[in-house]
Amino acid sequence: MSILSHEETTELLNTLEARFIAHPERHADTAWPDVMTRLQADERKLSVLAEMERTGGEPDVIQFPDGDLAFCDCSPESPSGRRSLCYDEQALAARKKNKPDGSAVALAEEIGIELLDETTYRHLQTLGTFDLKTSSWIITPETIRQKGGALFCDRRYNQTFVYHNGADSYYAARGFRGMLKI
Repeated sequence: MSILSHEETTELLNTLEARFIAHPERHADTAWPDVMTRLQADERKLSVLAEMERTGGEPDVIQFPDGDLAFCDCSPESPSGRRSLCYDEQALAARKKNKPDGSAVALAEEIGIELLDETTYRHLQTLGTFDLKTSSWIITPETIRQKGGALFCDRRYNQTFVYHNGADSYYAARGFRGMLKI
């Protein structure tokens, strides 16, 4: 991942700060200067956030019940630049026909973010309303993955649902959300 220019950095930080201010419910006990201090401690984080933004994630700071902070994809729907992917590289290799362009796990690693697990996804849904028309792959337990399956989530009927599918499946409306701990 490349280092951002001064102009790109300024534009990204302005976007992130505006989003931070617009959604205080996601990080009630956090101040923007504290976030800036954490970002300035690791220049790589800005490049990761730029890629989250570029792929449609609309990253914002979320606060976990234990007080930890992370930038998480808070786009209303699964990030548009990260859809039509199977779950992981093993599933991609196993698919014989009509292969997708890649996998959620590999792209998350390339970007430098973690896929959400079920607990984090459910927590995110307490901070807003996400995936009303799309769905998002989540970290799948190895016991499920060994049997060829993978998990994804969405929100319908004002409830958060966890489903299973073959890990090699992919759909135009299924992507993945990620996070970057700060």
